[in-house]
Amino acid sequence: MNKKEKLLLHACCGPCSTSVTERLMNDFDVTIFYFNPNIMPKEEYDKRLYELKKFNELSKHNLKVIEGTYDNQKFLELINGLENEKEGGTRCEKCIAYRMEESAKYAKNNGYNIFTTTLSVSPHKNAEYINMIGKILEDKYKIKYLESNFKKQNGYLRSIELCKEFNIYRQNYCGCKFN
Repeated sequence: MNKKEKLLLHACCGPCSTSVTERLMNDFDVTIFYFNPNIMPKEEYDKRLYELKKFNELSKHNLKVIEGTYDNQKFLELINGLENEKEGGTRCEKCIAYRMEESAKYAKNNGYNIFTTTLSVSPHKNAEYINMIGKILEDKYKIKYLESNFKKQNGYLRSIELCKEFNIYRQNYCGCKFN
């Protein structure tokens, strides 16, 4: 029996984790890493974490969920001066790169073989940019990055279906108050 690679999956929320975890579980030993200091207010952050855990439990996936540090002030310092950028611009790129880098570091320091993110399941996120950052981090931290575009093969549609099936809250914004 072949042992599965340990994969750290950065998850931005419950809805985005639904179809992605379903897709990855057969091939990897998946741990979910919830690192999202961009989400405001804190109540929204907590609600998204709750919904992620709720789906994980109700779906009987029973994957380990690790919560990263919520430091919204550090996020605000990171994007200082970019508050008026349009969604998908430099502010979003910095936010994505920051969350992915923290995920890569966590994966490297905690015995994972590979990392990826749920971010590419969103039709509002640029999978090409996400994968470019992933490859840069792979080289920097010497840990494999799983390239993905989880919205393909009906990944986004499947996430909507799973949210309806399990009554999972679907937010209407990425998380930061500047969109």
